[in-house]
Amino acid sequence: MQNGRMSTRRSGPARSFSARSKESNTRAARSASTGFQSAQMSYEKYLALAQEEARSGNVVGAENYYQHAEHFFRLMSANRPET
Repeated sequence: MQNGRMSTRRSGPARSFSARSKESNTRAARSASTGFQSAQMSYEKYLALAQEEARSGNVVGAENYYQHAEHFFRLMSANRPET
């Protein structure tokens, strides 16, 4: 810093807009392919937790886990792989 001015240097490598957009597109494609499996595993996990809570008589806890399971069910529907 000189004379109270802030430096405008960038700390990382300079990338063009097109390079950044291509990178985000490949990242999005990669996450979409694994998103379905991840959502499915989370759905199954929360569904099992909800059923366990329901068996133990904890209705509020079961409803909480069912809501989490529903969230991941919706993600699975949105990220369904094309066949």
